[in-house]
Amino acid sequence: MKNYYVYILCSKRNGTLYIGVTSNIIKRVYEHKNGLVEGFTKKYGVHKLVWYEIHESIESAITREKQIKKWRRDWKLQLIEKNNPYWIDLYKTICKEFRFLLSQE
Repeated sequence: MKNYYVYILCSKRNGTLYIGVTSNIIKRVYEHKNGLVEGFTKKYGVHKLVWYEIHESIESAITREKQIKKWRRDWKLQLIEKNNPYWIDLYKTICKEFRFLLSQE
């Protein structure tokens, strides 16, 4: 079964935020981190993964992305800080988790 991810990147703690959706979070965040994605994240240096959520359908992921994008900024900050109070970059953590899951298959 394929998963879809809604994610939030930031430039720094309480800095510029970017909300996106993808079916391959490792590849997509790698692209953001390495400036391979033209546009907002490259222009403003937004490449630190601070929050993500897994969905089973693209429809639910897109709905959630649109919902969060409409939120007030302080609600978005609360969402991040609920599970990541120190704004740690989660990219390396998810890479390790995915490698572990693949090794179990």
